[in-house]
Amino acid sequence: MTRSILDRRGFKLGLFSANCSGGLAVTKIDKRWSASWEDNLRMARIADEAGIDFLLPIARWIGYKGDTNFHGHVLDPIVWAAGLLASTQRISVFSTIHTAFNHPLVTAKQMATLDQLGGGGRAGLNIVAGWNQPEYNAMGVDMPQEHDARYAFAQEWWDVVREAWSEQGIFDHDGEYFHLKNVESEPKPAGGRVPVLNAGSSGQGRSFAAKNSDFVFTIIPDAETGSGIAAGLKQQARTEHGREVGVFTLGHVVCRPTRAEAEEFVHYYAEENADWGAVDYLMGLQGLHAQSFTPEMLATMRSRFASGHGSLPIFGTPDDVAEGIAAVHRAGFDGMTVAFVDYADELPYFAEEVLPRLEAMGVRPKA
Repeated sequence: MTRSILDRRGFKLGLFSANCSGGLAVTKIDKRWSASWEDNLRMARIADEAGIDFLLPIARWIGYKGDTNFHGHVLDPIVWAAGLLASTQRISVFSTIHTAFNHPLVTAKQMATLDQLGGGGRAGLNIVAGWNQPEYNAMGVDMPQEHDARYAFAQEWWDVVREAWSEQGIFDHDGEYFHLKNVESEPKPAGGRVPVLNAGSSGQGRSFAAKNSDFVFTIIPDAETGSGIAAGLKQQARTEHGREVGVFTLGHVVCRPTRAEAEEFVHYYAEENADWGAVDYLMGLQGLHAQSFTPEMLATMRSRFASGHGSLPIFGTPDDVAEGIAAVHRAGFDGMTVAFVDYADELPYFAEEVLPRLEAMGVRPKA
């Protein structure tokens, strides 16, 4: 059986948002990420060969306006994962699923099928409780304005998925949100379940993640502040639920032979050619409907949103980038995702120059 990401040693590295046009860079440059299938397949095979641990997509149905309609072109996460699992050998591939828009029994069967496609152990589930009001409007679904209510729905949704994977015969489910009769669900995932990731930044989000996920995915302003966040999430899972969780964060990387080259490129794509209309629209939505960022963070992070959707910036030489990732490791995180302006073109240099440095520093095991 293929090894699950749960079994892999060391600090885990993933690639985030490559199924979305622009990735995490809200830029107008011609060489911004296309998110075409051809580019994603090329990126995934490079990542698989290099030893990157996992790929994590975003589920999105409406773009973020501006001149480029950032994230207007998005490959469906389930179909994307199926193609990539069938086209790679070792890398884990998550599917990002919004609980409000996907029936839990359909998702349970889709994930079990993906598990088979990957040879057992490589498919993962990223659960999203929902936050983007315009997407609810597009789907004709009412978004509960009470933040905690979205997580109550997500909890029962996840309970149904787990029942589908664990119940061997026909079963019923009669809850607050789902009333299901004579349910059958085959096949099951090879190991009884798949690895679960959940982004938790609000109080209720972190509680949900601590209770249900294997990996909590959270944004941080810097590695020093992140240390307390990682420790708190792990302690919360132990204290409230008697379980251990891994904690991941997200960053975006510009790696060049010299620091001047890296800084010049950041200025080019994220200042001179930023899609400020999309940046401001995105930040407005985050401030209104999400709790991933505090109002104070949002007020000071406009340029950081342009360069990488508000994630941790890691810019410079291979030594600089390796040290930036190592700082996240020292802060107590178990892994992180990175993004590039052009994943497929920039990943080989990152793999050749940065990954060996992380191995030499003891952050990641020898390939």
